[in-house]
Amino acid sequence: MRQAFLAEYLIALDCFFNKTDMSTDKKTSENAMPQETLIEFPCDFPIKVMGETHADFSAEIIKTIQMVNPGFNAAQIEMRGSSSGKYISLTCTVYVTSKPQLDDIYRALTRHSMVKVVL
Repeated sequence: MRQAFLAEYLIALDCFFNKTDMSTDKKTSENAMPQETLIEFPCDFPIKVMGETHADFSAEIIKTIQMVNPGFNAAQIEMRGSSSGKYISLTCTVYVTSKPQLDDIYRALTRHSMVKVVL
């Protein structure tokens, strides 16, 4: 499911910037919208967030997700440190009800100063 989302996201971005239809690769009009998503909402969606190890990293990520999705449960996080201990990754399984909500979570996380990568 995760790989399908990433592939779909890249195709959608390409189609948006090149003004093509995702299903036919033909040019579309300015006002035409590409296909929304292959993901069925609502669903539990895993988001991986990586950054440098910091005492407040987990709390900051939880707070950021809860700004968009107040019902996010912090127990839905798996934490893993790098072998050197310099970086930490959190896999946050978020219950999302729509693509715009998922996009808002991604945008909020990528804007956070402690976050290096969001997948």
